[in-house]
Amino acid sequence: MPNVGTLIRAWRISQKCSEQALAERAGIAASVLEALESEQADPQASTLEALAGALKIPLPWLFIHPTDLDLLCKDDDDEPAPLSTLTGADPVLERILVAAGHDRSLYVLLTALMQSGDPKLLRAAEVSLRSLVKQSKQATVPWQSRPPGHFEPPSD
Repeated sequence: MPNVGTLIRAWRISQKCSEQALAERAGIAASVLEALESEQADPQASTLEALAGALKIPLPWLFIHPTDLDLLCKDDDDEPAPLSTLTGADPVLERILVAAGHDRSLYVLLTALMQSGDPKLLRAAEVSLRSLVKQSKQATVPWQSRPPGHFEPPSD
Protein backbone atom coordinates (compact mmCIF):
# COMPACT_ATOMS: atom_id res chain seq x y z
CA MET A 1 0.00 0.00 0.00
CA PRO A 2 1.48 3.37 -1.00
CA ASN A 3 2.23 5.96 1.65
CA VAL A 4 -0.41 8.63 2.23
CA GLY A 5 1.87 11.38 0.90
CA THR A 6 2.21 9.59 -2.42
CA LEU A 7 -1.56 9.19 -2.58
CA ILE A 8 -2.18 12.86 -1.74
CA ARG A 9 0.16 13.80 -4.60
CA ALA A 10 -1.67 11.39 -6.94
CA TRP A 11 -5.03 12.95 -6.03
CA ARG A 12 -3.66 16.47 -6.49
CA ILE A 13 -2.21 15.60 -9.90
CA SER A 14 -5.38 13.75 -10.98
CA GLN A 15 -7.30 16.97 -10.37
CA LYS A 16 -4.66 19.04 -12.19
CA CYS A 17 -4.04 21.14 -9.11
CA SER A 18 -0.77 22.77 -8.09
CA GLU A 19 0.71 22.35 -4.62
CA GLN A 20 0.13 26.03 -3.91
CA ALA A 21 -3.53 25.94 -5.02
CA LEU A 22 -4.32 22.80 -3.00
CA ALA A 23 -2.57 24.18 0.08
CA GLU A 24 -4.60 27.40 -0.16
CA ARG A 25 -7.90 25.53 -0.58
CA ALA A 26 -7.04 23.28 2.39
CA GLY A 27 -5.89 26.20 4.54
CA ILE A 28 -2.40 24.81 5.15
CA ALA A 29 1.05 26.08 4.26
CA ALA A 30 2.45 24.96 0.91
CA SER A 31 5.61 23.82 2.73
CA VAL A 32 3.49 21.47 4.87
CA LEU A 33 1.90 19.96 1.77
CA GLU A 34 5.31 19.58 0.14
CA ALA A 35 6.66 17.81 3.24
CA LEU A 36 3.64 15.47 3.30
CA GLU A 37 3.90 14.59 -0.37
CA SER A 38 7.62 13.89 -0.10
CA GLU A 39 7.03 11.67 2.95
CA GLN A 40 9.15 13.93 5.18
CA ALA A 41 6.27 14.48 7.61
CA ASP A 42 3.28 12.54 8.88
CA PRO A 43 -0.06 14.32 8.50
CA GLN A 44 -2.34 15.12 11.40
CA ALA A 45 -5.96 13.95 11.17
CA SER A 46 -7.17 17.55 10.81
CA THR A 47 -4.75 18.08 7.90
CA LEU A 48 -6.05 14.95 6.16
CA GLU A 49 -9.64 16.16 6.62
CA ALA A 50 -8.74 19.57 5.21
CA LEU A 51 -7.00 18.02 2.19
CA ALA A 52 -9.92 15.67 1.49
CA GLY A 53 -12.30 18.63 1.70
CA ALA A 54 -10.13 20.69 -0.63
CA LEU A 55 -9.99 17.81 -3.11
CA LYS A 56 -13.78 17.31 -2.72
CA ILE A 57 -13.45 13.62 -1.92
CA PRO A 58 -14.45 11.58 1.13
CA LEU A 59 -11.62 11.21 3.64
CA PRO A 60 -11.17 7.41 3.17
CA TRP A 61 -10.48 8.00 -0.54
CA LEU A 62 -7.16 9.65 0.40
CA PHE A 63 -5.90 6.14 1.17
CA ILE A 64 -6.82 4.81 -2.28
CA HIS A 65 -5.08 5.67 -5.53
CA PRO A 66 -7.36 7.82 -7.73
CA THR A 67 -6.98 5.43 -10.67
CA ASP A 68 -8.78 2.78 -8.58
CA LEU A 69 -11.89 4.94 -8.90
CA ASP A 70 -11.67 5.32 -12.68
CA LEU A 71 -14.31 2.61 -12.93
CA LEU A 72 -16.88 5.03 -11.53
CA CYS A 73 -15.87 8.05 -13.58
CA LYS A 74 -15.39 6.75 -17.10
CA ASP A 75 -18.01 6.60 -19.80
CA ASP A 76 -19.51 3.24 -20.68
CA ASP A 77 -17.50 3.21 -23.92
CA ASP A 78 -14.19 3.43 -22.05
CA GLU A 79 -12.42 0.36 -20.76
CA PRO A 80 -12.79 0.23 -16.94
CA ALA A 81 -9.77 -0.05 -14.70
CA PRO A 82 -9.04 -3.57 -13.41
CA LEU A 83 -10.37 -4.26 -9.93
CA SER A 84 -7.26 -6.25 -9.05
CA THR A 85 -5.48 -3.05 -7.97
CA LEU A 86 -7.83 -2.36 -5.04
CA THR A 87 -6.00 -1.96 -1.75
CA GLY A 88 -8.85 -2.75 0.62
CA ALA A 89 -8.35 0.52 2.51
CA ASP A 90 -12.11 1.15 2.41
CA PRO A 91 -14.17 -2.07 2.35
CA VAL A 92 -17.43 -0.22 1.58
CA LEU A 93 -15.91 1.49 -1.42
CA GLU A 94 -14.39 -1.80 -2.53
CA ARG A 95 -17.84 -3.45 -2.53
CA ILE A 96 -19.26 -0.52 -4.48
CA LEU A 97 -16.50 -0.82 -7.08
CA VAL A 98 -17.02 -4.56 -7.44
CA ALA A 99 -20.76 -4.02 -7.90
CA ALA A 100 -20.11 -1.17 -10.30
CA GLY A 101 -18.12 -3.56 -12.44
CA HIS A 102 -21.41 -5.21 -13.34
CA ASP A 103 -23.56 -2.13 -13.99
CA ARG A 104 -21.71 1.18 -13.91
CA SER A 105 -24.33 3.71 -15.02
CA LEU A 106 -25.91 4.24 -11.57
CA TYR A 107 -22.51 4.50 -9.89
CA VAL A 108 -21.28 7.01 -12.47
CA LEU A 109 -24.34 9.18 -11.84
CA LEU A 110 -23.98 8.98 -8.06
CA THR A 111 -20.27 9.78 -8.26
CA ALA A 112 -20.99 12.83 -10.42
CA LEU A 113 -23.54 14.02 -7.84
CA MET A 114 -21.09 13.48 -4.99
CA GLN A 115 -18.33 15.33 -6.81
CA SER A 116 -20.61 18.30 -7.46
CA GLY A 117 -20.86 18.79 -3.70
CA ASP A 118 -24.16 20.69 -4.03
CA PRO A 119 -26.07 19.96 -0.79
CA LYS A 120 -29.47 20.34 -2.48
CA LEU A 121 -28.59 17.82 -5.19
CA LEU A 122 -27.16 15.39 -2.65
CA ARG A 123 -30.29 15.66 -0.50
CA ALA A 124 -32.57 15.18 -3.53
CA ALA A 125 -30.58 12.09 -4.57
CA GLU A 126 -30.77 10.68 -1.04
CA VAL A 127 -34.55 11.20 -0.84
CA SER A 128 -35.05 9.63 -4.27
CA LEU A 129 -32.89 6.62 -3.42
CA ARG A 130 -34.68 6.09 -0.09
CA SER A 131 -38.01 6.15 -1.95
CA LEU A 132 -36.75 3.61 -4.47
CA VAL A 133 -35.48 1.32 -1.71
CA LYS A 134 -38.86 1.54 0.03
CA GLN A 135 -40.67 0.72 -3.23
CA SER A 136 -38.37 -2.22 -3.89
CA LYS A 137 -39.30 -3.75 -0.54
CA GLN A 138 -43.05 -3.59 -1.27
CA ALA A 139 -44.85 -6.56 -2.74
CA THR A 140 -44.92 -6.33 -6.51
CA VAL A 141 -47.27 -9.21 -7.20
CA PRO A 142 -50.91 -8.10 -6.62
CA TRP A 143 -52.07 -11.27 -4.82
CA GLN A 144 -49.15 -11.03 -2.34
CA SER A 145 -50.67 -7.89 -0.85
CA ARG A 146 -54.13 -9.42 -0.29
CA PRO A 147 -55.26 -10.37 3.23
CA PRO A 148 -54.61 -13.96 4.36
CA GLY A 149 -57.31 -16.41 3.30
CA HIS A 150 -58.37 -14.31 0.33
CA PHE A 151 -57.88 -16.14 -2.94
CA GLU A 152 -58.19 -14.67 -6.37
CA PRO A 153 -56.47 -16.42 -9.23
CA PRO A 154 -54.42 -14.24 -11.53
CA SER A 155 -56.30 -13.14 -14.63
CA ASP A 156 -54.96 -14.10 -18.03
